[in-house]
Amino acid sequence: MRFEGRYHLFSTIRSVKRTHQIEYLSFADWKEASTAQRHILTITNNYFCAPQVFYFTPHKKWYLIYQASHLRRKPSLQPAFSTTENISDPESWTKPVFLYEEHPENVKAWIDFWVICDETKAHLFFTSNNGLMWRAETTVRAFPKGWSAPKIVLKDDIFEASHTYRIKGENRYLTVVEAQNGGRRYYKAYLADRLDREWKPLAATKENPFAAPVNVRDNGPHWTDSFSHGEFIRSGSDEHLEIDPANLQFLFQGVLDRDLRGKPYGEIPWQLGLLNPVQE
Repeated sequence: MRFEGRYHLFSTIRSVKRTHQIEYLSFADWKEASTAQRHILTITNNYFCAPQVFYFTPHKKWYLIYQASHLRRKPSLQPAFSTTENISDPESWTKPVFLYEEHPENVKAWIDFWVICDETKAHLFFTSNNGLMWRAETTVRAFPKGWSAPKIVLKDDIFEASHTYRIKGENRYLTVVEAQNGGRRYYKAYLADRLDREWKPLAATKENPFAAPVNVRDNGPHWTDSFSHGEFIRSGSDEHLEIDPANLQFLFQGVLDRDLRGKPYGEIPWQLGLLNPVQE
């Protein structure tokens, strides 16, 4: 996300001592990303990962949405949030608070939580690693509490990392979600007129994907065969998550097939890349 002339990057890292943590770094230009100072957030000593960040205007605070472990629930992975008034201070985030007071009875598994607001409601999207995307809602006034029981809103050959945005200047929303083609990760895309309506395919097959080897060209030496856990660079920073169709950029993690093969997920040497649309 870009705010006040700088990129603010939150990502999941895995290390020898701990499996999942969130790291923060900030820089003015992408060429500085590899040398920017890196900060591991200290909000919990337990498992936490898959961050999303936005400024929630009604509260005048930044919200970090992520998944964290709750040792007394099954599954232990639960959606949580932390807040700060200063996104540039990695030490300022509050301790985790879970979005649900009890685990929803109709959800057996969930992962990669994502919040987006319209004028009256906050919507929570997630996937369950079995071809399903779900949605829950609360009012903007009640956020971050008061969530409804989740409902299935999309069934397809999808996996995880669903991210939903409002298209600037249009009364439409775009969801991109990760799928798998063998060992490769790639992205599909869907459109809806409202966040609580049906999602219709936009680029949602292996032959016609949103981002995959069949429609991405390298700007330099070939370095990735997978397109995983990506996020658009938003045109703003607030809870509406707007993207500008005239200036699209998609940040993702990638890796070559030869570097992926035979490795457990935590040892895959992912690298960051940026996708930009090419005008034919």
